[in-house]
Amino acid sequence: MKTFDRYKVNLRQIGNDIYSYDTRVAEIKDGKLYKLKWNVRGMTSSPTTTKHINYVAQELNLEIV
Repeated sequence: MKTFDRYKVNLRQIGNDIYSYDTRVAEIKDGKLYKLKWNVRGMTSSPTTTKHINYVAQELNLEIV
């Protein structure tokens, strides 16, 4: 498991999967960061999750798909 300098508590990488809080939100595959469909209590997107995905892409130098 890897944590990031920012969002240490709520953002982590386990293998090729990116988790925002306890929800798998993205996957690293073929040198790119793929956003995944997710649903938590009826929500399918959030400003915080968007920040997390953008931050991971920047830190790992990956293109978001």
